[in-house]
Formats: sequence, C-alpha cells, structure tokens
Amino acid sequence: MENLEKKSACKWPIFFFGAVVGVLLVAVFLGELNYTATEKFCISCHEMESNVYMEYKDTAHYMNKSGVRATCTDCHLSHNFFEKIARKTKAVNEVIHHFKGTIDSREKFLANRLEMAQGVWAEMKANDSRECRSCHTSENMDYSKQSSRAMTQHLKGDDEGKTCIECHKGLAHRLPDMQSIDPSAVIGR
Repeated sequence: MENLEKKSACKWPIFFFGAVVGVLLVAVFLGELNYTATEKFCISCHEMESNVYMEYKDTAHYMNKSGVRATCTDCHLSHNFFEKIARKTKAVNEVIHHFKGTIDSREKFLANRLEMAQGVWAEMKANDSRECRSCHTSENMDYSKQSSRAMTQHLKGDDEGKTCIECHKGLAHRLPDMQSIDPSAVIGR
C-alpha cells in the first residue's frame, strides 16, 4: 500500500511541470501570434517597407479626415482566430520567397506584382471581402452622403451580390501593370 502512495505522489510534480510548460507554450504561441500581427512586424521585411508600405502611406487607409487608420493586418489578416491561423500558415510561402529573394528588389517586386495582387484579390473575393467588411458595412453606409456615382455603384453592387474587392482594386496600394486586367473592373479609386 505504501508503494502505491509513493507512485501516486511522484506523478503530481510531473503533472504540474507538464501543465506549467503547456501554459508557457500557449502564452509564447499567442504572444508570437499577436506580434506577427503588427504593422511593425509586417514592414520588418524591406520588400514590404520599401514597396507596398510606401504606397499605403499615400492612401486614405493610412491618413484621413476621420483619424481612423487601417493597418496591414486589418486588411490582410482575419480577426477570427482559426481563419487567422490558416492565413498565417499560408504566409509561410511568403517567408520562403523572402529568403529566396523572389522580390528583394523593386524590379523583381514589380515583375511579380500582378501575380501577387491577383492572389490577394482572389482570396478577398472568395471570403466576400471579409476584412473590408470588418470596418465597412453596407448597413452603416449613408448612401445619401456619397456622390451620386458612388451611391449608384454601391447599390448596384449590393443588388448584384458583388464584394468590395471586385470594384475597389488599387485602393490601398498602387495597381500592378494592368495589361491583363479589365479596366472596367477597377473603379472606386
């Protein structure tokens, strides 16, 4: 009987140690998840800082009369935990291209820009511009305060079930070389 009590007593420190390690690992994971969702992290790669970030600084998403500022992750990362994890998993490919030097110069960036943009546009269309809608909702838009063209286009888009990115390409970043893009699909700039 005494032997069984000793064996049981020995398991508690191991269990406690395992629980502490588990909690610490979760805390580190969540901390890194939050850090990698900051603008500081996003522009830590020179490809982003010297290309798309410079363009973004010239847009209403960066500075506007309302004082509301959208950061990189507001537009490119879901607020839903599981969708965020899925997007970050896909971002591993971007890290690989960073280390391969795929877009490490302005020339290489511009040469690959259309393909990268089309990937983002396809993702945004597939998720119904989810990140756009986390700030912009048609329910909260006052169409009467928009220009007549904007109001007409928004109402038409709502009726046709269009998503934001179908009309608002090039809003936060410059458009890529549009030779293979239908210009009529790019409005709202």
